[in-house]
Amino acid sequence: MEHAASYVHGVSSTPLLGETVGALLDRITARWPDRPALVVRQQSVRWTYQQFHAEVERVAAAMLALGLVPGDRVGIWAPNRAEWVVAQFAAPKAGLILVNINPAYRSHELTYSMNKVGCRALILPRAFKSSRYLDILLGIAPELGAAPAGQLSCAALPDLRHVIVLDDAPQPGALRWNDLVADDAALAHLRDVEAMLSFDDPVNIQFTSGTTGAPKGATLTHHNIVNNGFFIGEAMQLTEDDRLCIPVPFYHCFGMVLGNLACVTHGACMVIPGEGFDALATLQAVAEERCTGLHGVPTMFIAELEHPRFRDFDLSSLRTGIMAGSPCPIEVMRRVVRDMNMAGVTIAYGMTETSPVSFQTTASDPLDKRVATVGRIHPHVEVKLVDEAGQIVPRGTQGELLTRGYSVMRGYWGDEVNTRDAIDSGRWMHTGDLAVLDDEGYCTIVGRLKDMIIRGGENISPREIEEFLYGHPDVQDVQVFGVPDARFGEQVCAWIRLREGATATVAGIQDYCRHQLAYFKVPHYVRFVDAFPMTVTGKVQKYLMREAMAKELGEKSP
Repeated sequence: MEHAASYVHGVSSTPLLGETVGALLDRITARWPDRPALVVRQQSVRWTYQQFHAEVERVAAAMLALGLVPGDRVGIWAPNRAEWVVAQFAAPKAGLILVNINPAYRSHELTYSMNKVGCRALILPRAFKSSRYLDILLGIAPELGAAPAGQLSCAALPDLRHVIVLDDAPQPGALRWNDLVADDAALAHLRDVEAMLSFDDPVNIQFTSGTTGAPKGATLTHHNIVNNGFFIGEAMQLTEDDRLCIPVPFYHCFGMVLGNLACVTHGACMVIPGEGFDALATLQAVAEERCTGLHGVPTMFIAELEHPRFRDFDLSSLRTGIMAGSPCPIEVMRRVVRDMNMAGVTIAYGMTETSPVSFQTTASDPLDKRVATVGRIHPHVEVKLVDEAGQIVPRGTQGELLTRGYSVMRGYWGDEVNTRDAIDSGRWMHTGDLAVLDDEGYCTIVGRLKDMIIRGGENISPREIEEFLYGHPDVQDVQVFGVPDARFGEQVCAWIRLREGATATVAGIQDYCRHQLAYFKVPHYVRFVDAFPMTVTGKVQKYLMREAMAKELGEKSP
């Protein structure tokens, strides 16, 4: 029998939501004003939907009162806090575009990302753990201390005017979050702005690492993220009675869409266990808040399961959640179902450029399908698998996964070339992932066309790290690639050819990276080599380097 084509379409009788982020929040608040909306344990925040809505309106109106206008970009460079969630809803309510900046970014990456999209405002905490955000910003923009608030003129960040700090200590040239006030006139202006918004307007820019060069700003609309959040929540069977523990970062779609928007579209409660992931704090939050859902990448679930106090916590309230970000080991999934009471846990697959989810398992899928596949197509989304010639392959045959539908981004901000490379004339988004569809429509991801490294759910561009290392005075040539790692899925490895007479050390190279790059991009392994394996035409063969490292590490590991 001839196999059907590898094409699936998520037929659904549930229509897409035709509303903006702000209109969604208005509707949910009117329906469930007294239901719990947001619990942020480290800040002692416990807001109902009515209280959360009031806070969102205050900040949205105040941002417009600063002189920001619809379409302006507002950066948020912060770990998981109440203000992040407020900003996520306040910016689109005011027609502004929220720019998610990874809290692990350092000066080099912050400057690049803010200038790439022209941020007019930046929201940041003074510090978190060892990251001194304000000091990093002052290193880039020393003019901040001398400028009146809202009138920053900075050579390195020419678009930036407003800096908003998330604490109560005064900072010359900046506003404090609590200084954002909205009077009746400001709220009336907000209403006028909201009346002019379209759900096809861009509201969010998320930086995504491709395989070449610097991060690209995937630009998402109200329609993209509201609907993806809604259908993610549907797959989890969320209701207004659910309480979802969200330890994954908000700057990713995982925290922001699969977490916050999945909750708000269903009137459920967002429970934030801490600013950054901590296994103990997460277990405490689930038990004490009686959470019904828990999100995480596999490494987070492993850390929770293996915590020495795991058995101390009553997790019987758990029912559902999502494991995503990197492939899930089968045994981990079984332990999550058995030991964490998450019989309804689901696996999701997607990419930032598609808002992000295209495939998801459901609670009714058999366990073997929930561990071996990423589920079936999401409602209102199309996927086809194609060969190198662009022809659809038969079911059971490997091909590149292409996605089309409401979820596909507007494009990469200010980057027509990369947008055209990613989205073809038929509006198909080329994911670069290799997949197989079975006869029941379940999808299995089998590899990547691209060289991207996925470390603990973080997408890392080898090219970006290579280009950075070329700036080191001792580095003549460099190749960066991923090597298998039991804990993180992959680790970053750099093979470096040094200049003649250079005396660089492994620690020195790592230290050089650590000062300028996010911690997860710092090469875990550094090897100094005389040459790279090449093809006869001069192309570097990274797969041979990967194999050599895997063999070396395998021989060394117990």
